Amino acid sequence: MELHNRTDCELVKQYISGEFQCLEELINRYKNRVFSYIVMVVKNRELAEDIFQDTFVKVVRSLDSGSYKDDGRFGPWVMRIAHNLIIDYYRRNKHLPTVSGDDEEKNIFNTIGILDKNVEDDYEMQQRHSDLRKCIENLPAEQCAVVKYRYVYDMSFKEIADLTGVSINTALGRMRYALINLRKMMNVEIDEQDDLL
Repeated sequence: MELHNRTDCELVKQYISGEFQCLEELINRYKNRVFSYIVMVVKNRELAEDIFQDTFVKVVRSLDSGSYKDDGRFGPWVMRIAHNLIIDYYRRNKHLPTVSGDDEEKNIFNTIGILDKNVEDDYEMQQRHSDLRKCIENLPAEQCAVVKYRYVYDMSFKEIADLTGVSINTALGRMRYALINLRKMMNVEIDEQDDLL
């Protein structure tokens, strides 16, 4: 069976038993998501690269020492390591992590292509995106984070729950309140019937 057809669990077991190419496949599966998450939080590419490398060094050490307990959640486990290393960095440097955006993070929201639009449509769309970004940044920190994890990084609610150390119901609740707050802030009139769909 080719490596990309194997489950994470199979790759971990085979790496531990000496098939070192299995580790490369695992890293390739998660490197983009892990790096994007780190950049989103630290907002500094060089620092993100350092934390990214430290994350996978810790992954390898944990696998090699036998301290990783395979419960079928390799991806969330790697994300949790990255998350903890970010927290460690801020504690060491006496900075508090923030979820508010700077120009680099805001550029993520600007990656939506606007094709075949006239100048007025383009301006209107940019204005809407700008308004939405501001509203997202004004959400309570936990709601802001869950919106970004879900819509920017396409994480499942299970992954968000694992990453933030809460239950899936709590993650869903945070998203629900975030959407309610965004609707209020954007002054969007939504029919009760639409809410039920």
